[in-house]
Amino acid sequence: MTIDSTFWVAVSFFIFFGGLVYLKVPQKINEILNKLIADIKNEIDESEKLRTEAKTLLDNAQKKLDTAQSVSDEILEQAKKDSDKLIIELNDKFHKSSEIKKNSAEDKINHMKESAIKEIKDASVKIAIDSVKKIITTSVDKSKLDNLFQKNLNETKEELKKISS
Repeated sequence: MTIDSTFWVAVSFFIFFGGLVYLKVPQKINEILNKLIADIKNEIDESEKLRTEAKTLLDNAQKKLDTAQSVSDEILEQAKKDSDKLIIELNDKFHKSSEIKKNSAEDKINHMKESAIKEIKDASVKIAIDSVKKIITTSVDKSKLDNLFQKNLNETKEELKKISS
């Protein structure tokens, strides 16, 4: 058997692995790997907890958002109802006010009309009485005149009472 370089490479290879085993390198590598595995498991567990927590927070936030949306919808609906009600009330008040003003104007017009008619009647009666007085004084003597005047005065009073009623 000849000792060549392959033999020495094989011997050095076994010595190297023997040295590694003697120095407990595989155990240290195993411990380091186990420690890394444990750290990774802890990180995974922690990330699971964080994910669960985040999901819970997301669910709570979603519930709050849904609640806020429903409250917002209720507020908008109530505001819409209130504004419709207010518009109806204002419209009714406007129509009532317009009706009151219209009735007031009609009453004033009727009052003015009645006042004007009364003034015209009073003026007409006065003119008629004055005319009758002139006619009677010029065409009739004094005794007949007094009787006729009294008669016409009574008739005029009766007519005025009829007109006033």
